[in-house]
Amino acid sequence: MLFKYTSINDRGEQKTGSIEALNKDVAISALQRRGLIISSVVEAEKGSFLENRITFFERIKNKDIVILSRQISTLFDAKVSALRVFRLLSGEAERPALRKVLSEVADDLQGGSSISKALAQHPDAFSIFYSNMVKAGEESGKLDETFLYLADYLDRVYETTSKVRSAMVYPAFIIITFVGVMILMLTTVIPNLSAILIESGQEVPLYTKVVLALSAFVVNYGIFFLIVVIIGCLFAWRYGLTEKGALAIDRTKLHIPIIGKLFMTLYLSRIADNMNTMLSAGIPMLHSIEITASVIDNKVYEHILLEAAKGIKGGSSMSDALSKYEEIPGILIAMIRVGEETGELGHILKILATFYEREVRNAVDALVSLIEPLLIIMLGLGVGFLLAAVLIPIYDIASGIS
Repeated sequence: MLFKYTSINDRGEQKTGSIEALNKDVAISALQRRGLIISSVVEAEKGSFLENRITFFERIKNKDIVILSRQISTLFDAKVSALRVFRLLSGEAERPALRKVLSEVADDLQGGSSISKALAQHPDAFSIFYSNMVKAGEESGKLDETFLYLADYLDRVYETTSKVRSAMVYPAFIIITFVGVMILMLTTVIPNLSAILIESGQEVPLYTKVVLALSAFVVNYGIFFLIVVIIGCLFAWRYGLTEKGALAIDRTKLHIPIIGKLFMTLYLSRIADNMNTMLSAGIPMLHSIEITASVIDNKVYEHILLEAAKGIKGGSSMSDALSKYEEIPGILIAMIRVGEETGELGHILKILATFYEREVRNAVDALVSLIEPLLIIMLGLGVGFLLAAVLIPIYDIASGIS
């Protein structure tokens, strides 16, 4: 619970503030331990029902954290205190969800918490990677540089991920359009045209029989088929929430023709970039690998990194620990080995991150240029086949009559 308090200092001046506590008595005890003379402690007013609903459902976007990190870096560079930084930014935040998180972080700081621990209380906004980077910045005394590193890193991740998502939007739109057109034709156009063929009593080609049977199935049993598909999707979603299911799905993503290579390159880019950023911040290699495993967003690579961490604990080098897995390319292992031998692992990982980011962009551009005309051709051929299967026999009937 959040409480607002008024205290009096030794000069008789009033000071107001807020504190997070389980109840009013705990809040008073905590304030007294700070040596404050308490005048009043009242529970903070809760936001409106609508505002609370908006805050609950609103998601803090990666772009918001990028902007926030740059603002924090600038304010720390200007020697503004941490508490004042988060109070100031919570008041300026446009999104209710972000404003609530920053306000709670400020309350934790006022209660004596470190910045990294306060941020770690909000994993939906600040990842494990983020809070550990901040912890490293606190230990090194370079918080302004750390938040700048984080802003640059998140900016790169946002740009790369957005490019991949954008590349998937157009194919998904074409596929949905294709399915919609096919269903519309099978349920409205084909049945009307097929009535002419049935009334004529003329023998029709095999491909026409197939189209007519498919149309009859969609008209008569389409709703049941849709229900089965929805139930199947729900089961697949539930299976994907399990550890085994998530691993199977993530492994399948890596083996999809053409797209699988794109996903693999994206995850390798994340690994190299994460590792480089954390090593640059002074986080030990073993801890960097474990943190990267927790934020990589792919169970296959998470398993590989965690097993590699165990190997490193047992005395293996990073390159040897990763060389056991086919999902890790030989060039990456060779580059890491060079970095280990020369003591320039961080620099090597930076080069690898840049290389794989460029590969992701090239793969996305190639994928879009390949898929766009292919899907348009498929859409045209599908519609053309359905129409030809019915119109050609009708044309033959009309020719026979004439």
